Amino acid sequence: VQLVESGGGLVQPGGSLRLSCAASGFTFSSFAMIWYRQAPGKERELVAFISSAGSSTNYADSMKGRFTISRDNAKKMVYLQMNSLKPEDTAVYYCNARTMQRTFWGQGTQVTVSS
Repeated sequence: VQLVESGGGLVQPGGSLRLSCAASGFTFSSFAMIWYRQAPGKERELVAFISSAGSSTNYADSMKGRFTISRDNAKKMVYLQMNSLKPEDTAVYYCNARTMQRTFWGQGTQVTVSS
């Protein structure tokens, strides 16, 4: 089982990034996918959720209107489009695959928002 995040980096405030998460080794289309993030000295927090079929999404309040989660079950990919980035969005972003019985984590990708 692997979840591999990519797309992180350094971006200026107001900029955009698109994170990707490539899944392998499990039945991707059966799993809900969630993006979490963890800033230094803070607890990991949920960023965005997408259901297994992609028909339902949900976001943390501070991300609504700025972030968009999507998935491509044929490619076994999940994405997080992040717009209007703020310094407080700086964190390591993690991809999580989840069912009632199982959960898998990626290794994370660093996003730094700074001028």
